Amino acid sequence: MAAEVLSNANINVDVYDAMPSAGRKFLLAGKGGLNITHSEAFDTFMSRYGAFSAILRPILDNFAPDDLRQWAHNLGIDTFIGSSGRVFPKDMKAAPLLRAWLHRLRGANVSFHMRHQWQGWVDNQPTLLRFQTPAGERHIQADAVILALGGGSWKKLGSTGAWVPLLIDRGIHVTPLKPSNCGFNVNWSPYFRGHFAGQPVKTVQISFHASDGVQFSQAGEFMITENGVEGGLIYTLSALAREEIEQHGYAEIHVDLTPDRSLEWLANRFAQPRNKQSLSNYLRKRLHLDTVKIALLRETLTLAGADDPVKLCTTLKKLPIRLIATRPIDEAISSAGGISFDALDEQLMIRALPGVFCAGEMLDWEAPTGGYLLTACFATGRTAGAGALTWLQSQQHIL
Repeated sequence: MAAEVLSNANINVDVYDAMPSAGRKFLLAGKGGLNITHSEAFDTFMSRYGAFSAILRPILDNFAPDDLRQWAHNLGIDTFIGSSGRVFPKDMKAAPLLRAWLHRLRGANVSFHMRHQWQGWVDNQPTLLRFQTPAGERHIQADAVILALGGGSWKKLGSTGAWVPLLIDRGIHVTPLKPSNCGFNVNWSPYFRGHFAGQPVKTVQISFHASDGVQFSQAGEFMITENGVEGGLIYTLSALAREEIEQHGYAEIHVDLTPDRSLEWLANRFAQPRNKQSLSNYLRKRLHLDTVKIALLRETLTLAGADDPVKLCTTLKKLPIRLIATRPIDEAISSAGGISFDALDEQLMIRALPGVFCAGEMLDWEAPTGGYLLTACFATGRTAGAGALTWLQSQQHIL
């Protein structure tokens, strides 16, 4: 996006990429359907960035979700709004959009140099860059530099976080990278782990009350894993749960297994004793509960609790799951942390490194899935590109 802004101003742009081909993480984002943005009201959209919404607001004001849809349309990619309000390309794929985009850039003074791993600066000069390539080390002198090095998740796609010590060594404030939109570890019993890993838990509502008073409640589904839990609902609360674990060693969430039934309805339904029926048969007949939900109850309730109608009903409505750790950052969809906005000016230039701009996930912000990640990455890229253009003009590199 930064290269596009500069090339539109007739600036020659060189893109140096560590990977053999461009946009690998972008392609992964489209593996299950490329969710490029969201159609909700803009104020609601901005609220999804939480504590970072005020910082990102002017950036997204200049490239809002509707602007992103128009940008895709100009590339020949039509979009549609899904039932959840999420926005997708009509064919749901990332590859056609990326091909059209790269084709347009290559025809507009943008040159791509692959397998160039950035190694920092030469002689501490902000715009003299060192790269490791298959042909050996290269030094590149630039008029302005835009770093878009990603976060710390999915290292095999290029987001290694190897840039962090390079910037810290230059005195730049970098908040430690952490997993975001991630799964969590849970101490499942061996039986539950062995029989239910990989199974979805559908039509539930998860609630979480953080120790600082912040509350979360949302309906949806999640996935049981061998190590714990993951999936849409879990990713949405991941930032809250991660911070709770850091402060208190665990985060306890509660799952309503029957969100369409009230506690009173359940109490009436289970007023009669189950006698000799097994708990599984009893729940299947009374509630049509599926196997994985029954297994979650068994994982939580003692034998005495299973025989107590009150305890059974309250657990159905508020089943506790203790999250004890995030999964490793390399498994996360995205990462939190990065270059502090305090180290940047309003055009995303590093104050201590004149002529060096930053964009994307390497900045210190995070957002849930739903198009928010990609939209902010696009928007920060455009802001950095515009900032670099202004810098070049101020330095009389161009007239």
